[in-house]
Amino acid sequence: MLARGVVFAGLALLVLFLGLVALYAVARPVSTLMLGRMVVGKSYERTYVRLADVAPVAVASVIASEDDRFCQNDGVDWDALHEVLRGAGKNGPSRGASTITMQTAKNLFLWPGRSAIRKGIEIGAALVLGEVWSKARTIEVYLNIAEWGDGVFGIEAAAERYFHKRASQLDARESALLATSLPNPIKRNAARPSPMQRILAARIVARANDTADRLDCLPQ
Repeated sequence: MLARGVVFAGLALLVLFLGLVALYAVARPVSTLMLGRMVVGKSYERTYVRLADVAPVAVASVIASEDDRFCQNDGVDWDALHEVLRGAGKNGPSRGASTITMQTAKNLFLWPGRSAIRKGIEIGAALVLGEVWSKARTIEVYLNIAEWGDGVFGIEAAAERYFHKRASQLDARESALLATSLPNPIKRNAARPSPMQRILAARIVARANDTADRLDCLPQ
């Protein structure tokens, strides 16, 4: 009976996941972090924007920083993943190899934290998104659910919070500073960058033009 219950629960979760994938292909999704804030009575800032309403340099900067082979991978960067696993010590990998598609899957469907089980589910979910969604849809959703500060979600809210402008008006420096905040949005403030953030932002500015030239999977 227990085994049957586990199977039914697994099938129910799979059906729920596939239903959400289909729904979020057209609807404006919310992340598990946003849902978590609502459950405990906390508010959040998020104004959903279409990809066309985000400055192209901002899109290129985020991709350059988070997943430079976004247009070339199937949702998982297998070469980067193998490299990280080869360098893992006894306590596991010291760094991640998450693509933007993997981060989107994690933010939409999974819980915070790190574990081999969660990473395996994340990879599987990313492969599904890579097959079902266009690259344009994936990056649009990612930009609208990514966390950019405590209670600040999405690039429009981040642009307004830190630079008092719309996401469509971001320049190269501002876009790069926002990109540097993504790995640690609670501690990294794009409006008050640390010296290390400034160095990272300068590198992203230098790489963004080259990345933009290779974004043939996105509308021009």
